[in-house]
Amino acid sequence: MTQHQRRDILLGGAALAASGLAGLAQAQSKEVKVAIAVPLSGAWARNGELHLKGAQMGIEDINAAGGIKALGGAKMKLVVVDSGDSTEKAKNAAQRLMSQEPDLVGGTGAFVSSFTLAITEITERAEVPWLTLSYSDQITERGYKYVFQTSSVASKQSEDALPALMEIARQSKSAKPKTVGILMDNTASPKAFTKPMREGGFEKLGLKLVVDEIFTPPMSDATAMVQKVRNARPDILLMLTTNIPDTKLILEKLNEMGLGRGRIPILGNGGHMGAPELLNVVGKEQMEGVMAAMANWSGKGHEKLVTDFKARFKEPWMPQDSVSTYGDMWIFKDAMEKAGSADPKKVAAAIRSFNETGGAARYFPGGKLAFEANGRRANADLVIIQWQNGEPKTVFPTAFASNTALWPKR
Repeated sequence: MTQHQRRDILLGGAALAASGLAGLAQAQSKEVKVAIAVPLSGAWARNGELHLKGAQMGIEDINAAGGIKALGGAKMKLVVVDSGDSTEKAKNAAQRLMSQEPDLVGGTGAFVSSFTLAITEITERAEVPWLTLSYSDQITERGYKYVFQTSSVASKQSEDALPALMEIARQSKSAKPKTVGILMDNTASPKAFTKPMREGGFEKLGLKLVVDEIFTPPMSDATAMVQKVRNARPDILLMLTTNIPDTKLILEKLNEMGLGRGRIPILGNGGHMGAPELLNVVGKEQMEGVMAAMANWSGKGHEKLVTDFKARFKEPWMPQDSVSTYGDMWIFKDAMEKAGSADPKKVAAAIRSFNETGGAARYFPGGKLAFEANGRRANADLVIIQWQNGEPKTVFPTAFASNTALWPKR
């Protein structure tokens, strides 16, 4: 072999190596896809819209900060799916998603627990990690390995809600509550929320149930129920509605009978209790002082995040729907960085191994992110929000609170 031939071979090899490195860099910097499946049509479309806005902002912020560094700066791309307004539509949407996006890293959704149960049957079989804010205990009771619940589940929210209220009363130096009243509809969520309370929870806290009114939505008149509340004057009132019209009727009647506007501690539960639309139909004065138990909300340390969200989307505040999906995008980012891969199985394994206090953990109450073997977030804190001056503010837990709770002095 001549000297010139050896030189040509060496140069050719170098060129091939350079080409290979360039190809690897290109492969590493390609987009990585994460899905969001939420109702964007039908009765829950507004909640789906708020979920979507949080995820969009999360993707934008992650990409602006350099994308997935472990994957050569790969940018995240959001795949948006309408889960519709029924379980069947949600299931069909998930099936289409899995067939049309074979390179999907993971996903989040679907707000309504029954929709989430249907979707995760499909994503679990595909071994694609799925995050959800949905509350139902059943979501993480099926032995699945690829479903992760970032919320405090319904049973735990129920167990934690009244002790949280008792602690708020103690911190406000008010008399210890001794009586409690319930106004609730007969749908699944209020039943699940009150079940642990009725099965020893009230007794354990030294609370006597003095009003117990259950109605079938939609309500036509709240007069008789609220009259019983006025007669009994409970120290705490659980107002467990699941829609805005019924909430409006009860609050208007409570105000009419001199029980609203912060005169009696009122606690609701569910995302509708922090919706901007509730303020629009009920009014600032009638919402004043009303509290609600939530799985997540923006709080201390989120000031810039909330300011940016309000500016980008022209929303009055950042509710649990949006802050949760914003955090979900960071969970996937952190998991891909930790795994050094966009392979769904490796990403799921990385999420299961989380024990984080930074990164994505900043966007969930408690400031720590770890998951139990069944996929539930370990030690997920309950959040209490309270309507103050026309806006729902986080008032519990204290370390996460943006405002001090207002407790009526009786």
